[in-house]
Amino acid sequence: MVPMNTPGVSVSPPLEKLGMLSSETAQVFFDDVRVPQRNRIGHEGAGFMMQMLQFQEERLFGAANMIKGLEYCVDSTIEYCKERQTFGKALIDNQVIHFRLAELSTEIECLRALVYQATEQYIKGQDVTRLASMAKLKAGRLGREVSDSCLQYWGGMGFMWDNPVARAYRDVRLVSIGGGADEIMLGIICKLMGTLPGKKP
Repeated sequence: MVPMNTPGVSVSPPLEKLGMLSSETAQVFFDDVRVPQRNRIGHEGAGFMMQMLQFQEERLFGAANMIKGLEYCVDSTIEYCKERQTFGKALIDNQVIHFRLAELSTEIECLRALVYQATEQYIKGQDVTRLASMAKLKAGRLGREVSDSCLQYWGGMGFMWDNPVARAYRDVRLVSIGGGADEIMLGIICKLMGTLPGKKP
């Protein structure tokens, strides 16, 4: 734990991001910073392992956090498509639209089932590395799929900056990056499946 008023700690101006604008992000610099031993978390040299364990919680939370947001994207899109009239009928009456929204809702329920299973195992103290990695991978990819599909049905309204689905389109992109990119999740899953190529002698 490093207090921000410690000599040598400085912070850059806020960085401009694509999404997650309500969460300010900046670079933190440490120049010859002395950290007292009493501020250390865990024993020396254990930081990497502690972070790896923490990642499972972060990844599981990230996946769980996506569920209601994705439901909102679908629900608000349904409401809009009921109100929006084209060629004499509501958008929702087009089979391609109501079928697609049914598919997206089904995928969200699959994510929920995966998150619930992983959470139950985590509460029991079991290793959820594989399931947490799968849940995060699925959440990130599904977030892009749902927000992109829903935005399409809003048409020009969906391209407006203040549209809630447009905001989701920007914000959910981080889920496939933060806490370990999709490629890292795939590597972890493959390793635990025993399909990751080993080191050659």
